[in-house]
Amino acid sequence: MQIERQQLKQRFQEIFGSNHEPMVVRSPGRVNIIGEHTDYNDGFVLPAAIDKAAWVAVSARNDNEVHLYAEEFKESFETTLDKMAPTPQHWPNYIMGVADQLQKAGKTLKGFNLLIDGDIPIGAGLSSSAALECATAFALNELFNLDVQRQEMAYIAQAAEHEFAGLKCGVMDMFASLFGKKDHVISLDCRSLAYEYVPLHLNGYKVVLLNTNVKHNLASSAYNERRQQCEQGVAWISAHENDIKALRDATVEMLDKYVLPHDALVYQRCRYVVDENNRLLQACNDLKAGDIKALGKKMFATHEGLSKQYEVSCAELDFLVNAVKDNPAVLGARMMGGGFGGCTINLVQEDAIEALITSVSAEYKEAMGLQLTAYVVTTDDGTSLV
Repeated sequence: MQIERQQLKQRFQEIFGSNHEPMVVRSPGRVNIIGEHTDYNDGFVLPAAIDKAAWVAVSARNDNEVHLYAEEFKESFETTLDKMAPTPQHWPNYIMGVADQLQKAGKTLKGFNLLIDGDIPIGAGLSSSAALECATAFALNELFNLDVQRQEMAYIAQAAEHEFAGLKCGVMDMFASLFGKKDHVISLDCRSLAYEYVPLHLNGYKVVLLNTNVKHNLASSAYNERRQQCEQGVAWISAHENDIKALRDATVEMLDKYVLPHDALVYQRCRYVVDENNRLLQACNDLKAGDIKALGKKMFATHEGLSKQYEVSCAELDFLVNAVKDNPAVLGARMMGGGFGGCTINLVQEDAIEALITSVSAEYKEAMGLQLTAYVVTTDDGTSLV
């Protein structure tokens, strides 16, 4: 579904009965090529913005009321700037969370009308929530001349997710949405937010996402548990070694010496993260050398680690990776995102995509009793005024 700017403006005027010309902002979803569950360990990630996005149309009001409308759910929500609090309706939390953070940062807002639409599939692990938060931050910044820089917007959107949506996520999704660049991935250091654009030349291959169409309930509790396990590993190491603030500072030798004697499971979790950081740094070299076959092998290795060591995969994700593992048209595949559902990301030869989707869909339906949804995505630019 391609969103049309004109249609969005028209819909905005229908909903809010206003003759005001709304401002329109588009903020993309993201894929992460490699580097999973490394972000909240101060590590490295390799995301890219994609050609699916959240769109917001927004205009200022003359009072302190906030009027929201979600096209996808055909739902509206109203509050005031001084009474914003998380709601069980869920989707308004991403918008209110951002407005709340802007106010906490000392920025002066007025009331506003805001319509959201988009074509990022929800629950597929493509960061529809981060895209919405970034679109909101960017739009309010433009609308009220708040003078917030993109990097600050990433932190504001992350804090909104923590406080209003209740997920203690890393900053990668927001950063990728704001800083994306077509035909490039972003090599991002999640500690310093230092970043480098690395060209993504797929030469006859494309990024194909296979959506399991499941989201197991374990996701958020396991996510928070993994964070605690990583922090525990760091605590054991830092009792003996200086300057170890996060797993990105740790080596395998340190894990062997200080974590393994305490707890084999915590060791296993931490070992995955340390290995994954190293894999990512090597993957950047692969991309710079144009060696996407080597990159593909690392993606398979990452999936193995996520499934067996970090244990955030599920039967459906494992099935999809195994289904393409021996296919010569597939260079690499792995689960992407937090886990327990969502998509696998695959590097597939362009002329083999259709046949692959057809055959894997049939196998998946037979094995799991579920429909598969497939998306072919390309890299795109980050958040912008439309």
